[in-house]
Amino acid sequence: MSSPAEGVPQVGGSLAQRRGGPTVLRIVLGTQLRRLRESRGITREAAGDAIRGSHAKISRMELGRVAQKERDVADLLTLYGVLDPDDRAGYLGLAKRAGTPGWWQQYSDVVPSWLETILGLEEAASVIRSYQVQFIPGLLQTPDYATAVASLGEAQGSLRDINRKVEVRLRRQQLITQPGGPKLWFVIDEAAVRRPMGGHAVMQEQIRHLITMAQLPHVTVQVAPLEAGAATAVGGPVTILRFLEPDLPDIVYLEQLTSALYLDKRADVENYMLVMDRVCTAAPDAVASMRFLEQLLD
Repeated sequence: MSSPAEGVPQVGGSLAQRRGGPTVLRIVLGTQLRRLRESRGITREAAGDAIRGSHAKISRMELGRVAQKERDVADLLTLYGVLDPDDRAGYLGLAKRAGTPGWWQQYSDVVPSWLETILGLEEAASVIRSYQVQFIPGLLQTPDYATAVASLGEAQGSLRDINRKVEVRLRRQQLITQPGGPKLWFVIDEAAVRRPMGGHAVMQEQIRHLITMAQLPHVTVQVAPLEAGAATAVGGPVTILRFLEPDLPDIVYLEQLTSALYLDKRADVENYMLVMDRVCTAAPDAVASMRFLEQLLD
């Protein structure tokens, strides 16, 4: 009976217990399958033939872009020489969990595919750092403020679509109070807290909510003043996610109006990490930022 090649982690039943939703589990499983394939010197083309697919399908599976079917995983494990029942059970158990629909799939009519990935990554992150230029961060928005923002992106949308988008945003916010949730560090441009989204009363409520959330021990909120100038001229919103899972690299999330970019190459992540550090340094600390928000509220 063959055993996994040297340098490839021994993976038993504990693999199926890894923390995270289906998005993260797909990425973890894909990483493990890629390591097994490479350790055996097997090409993507050969692996694709083994599952009656193409090298492109193997690539998508290894990147976690698609759910890995248990049958395909079983065939790949046989090809890679993973024959021990306990080892196979670990991989197959992970494939089963990774194929479980995420909570956001019930909102597939208003949640585009490019947004699904960040919803899954947020659930498994240990640290989320975010710099927002135009709007209050989604994880800190009140229902009325979220409604005003969702209305901007629904020029031809119905009230039902807007309400469902707000439901998704409020569901995302549950990770703030869940046990073992991530540490959250937000830097918000002053323009975002001054911009009257939804009207005066909505903004008053939103600023009060920011102050309340900032009291939580795992939440840091800074407001970058307009006079910070070039130090905060990033060009758009930036979010960096860090994970405890060793098979998940830090990921930079760049959201646009109708799409998003996910960057995980070390050089890209390090560049954005430097930018984020520069923004945090340029902004007043959390105490001074809360004082500013209280004055703005008055």
